[in-house]
Amino acid sequence: MEQEILSLRQELIAAIEGADTVAALETVRVSALGKNGRITALMKTLGALTPQERKTAGQALNTFKTDIAAFLDEKKATLETRELNARLHAESVDVTLPIRPQNTPGRIHPVTQVTEEMLTIFAQMGFDVAEGPDIEDDYHNFEALNIPASHPARQMQATFFLKDQPDKMLRTQTSGVQIRTMENKKPPIKIVAPGRTYRRDYDMTHTPMFHQIEGLVIDKKTTLAHLKGTLIEFMKLFFETNDVALRFRPSYFPFTEPSFEADVGCSRENGEFKIKSGAGWCELLGCGMVHPNVLRTCGLDPDEYQGFAFGCGIDRFAMLKYGIPDLRSFFDADMRWIRHYGFLPTDVPTLINGLSQTAGAKR
Repeated sequence: MEQEILSLRQELIAAIEGADTVAALETVRVSALGKNGRITALMKTLGALTPQERKTAGQALNTFKTDIAAFLDEKKATLETRELNARLHAESVDVTLPIRPQNTPGRIHPVTQVTEEMLTIFAQMGFDVAEGPDIEDDYHNFEALNIPASHPARQMQATFFLKDQPDKMLRTQTSGVQIRTMENKKPPIKIVAPGRTYRRDYDMTHTPMFHQIEGLVIDKKTTLAHLKGTLIEFMKLFFETNDVALRFRPSYFPFTEPSFEADVGCSRENGEFKIKSGAGWCELLGCGMVHPNVLRTCGLDPDEYQGFAFGCGIDRFAMLKYGIPDLRSFFDADMRWIRHYGFLPTDVPTLINGLSQTAGAKR
């Protein structure tokens, strides 16, 4: 039996090494370990041996069977890796090649374009850009913003919580970036924080994922007049007209005091949602003076420092400026829509040449 095992071992190892495909290796496995395989056949002969011979031969056969199975697994892993690499090489795509034969350039999504327009304006005003994580913790998304666990504002925001990490969530606003900035930077602070935010909401003007930009100014002399002046000037520059109807209504936000909502004059004519004085009003952003509790939480003395904050939806600004009637179409991946509302890559917004001087000719 010992000599027979040694001979079969050499034969099977040679066959395993000689297999050049996963299919060929499977044939070797079946011939060795299958129901009618050669090792299986040897195992069946143990019954004719004496108890002592059966013990010795059984141990040898089990070791032999285990070794062959290990060789097969190792060879299979090698062949699968080789075949996968060959397939990836054969199916590779050169992403630098044009996707269509016609000379049709790609389009910049309106959200991307409007984000760049906003950042261009705020950069001219002296704001820095700050960013933070999309997955936020409870402290930075709620607690530090004067929204304790029992606060009703938590229910208003329809939050997406992580299933296995109850302290983690998809951020409902980019305000966490403001907290992180105040924790790590001494005033004066002047930042805007653009990014994706998430809430369980879906209709013509709300989507579960949307884009937001928030602003924060902290120093020793900032007042409510500075907040209103900043927003009014921003609106005129963004919409590229001095005829922007903007009104401020008293409101409530846990992280600002006093708080306001700002509405802009707009109309829904001919299937378009656009800026227009005297036609109607659309809520555009929330703002206010930073609450003293928020300043204290971030280690700032509210008797020494004060400031303002504001937040607005980039998607809604895009709708108003470029007459897009439904927010949900932003995420439909419809090429006809992007060809109509999208921008050419050369439409780079600047305050000198005009934020959207080529917008009328881009379609």
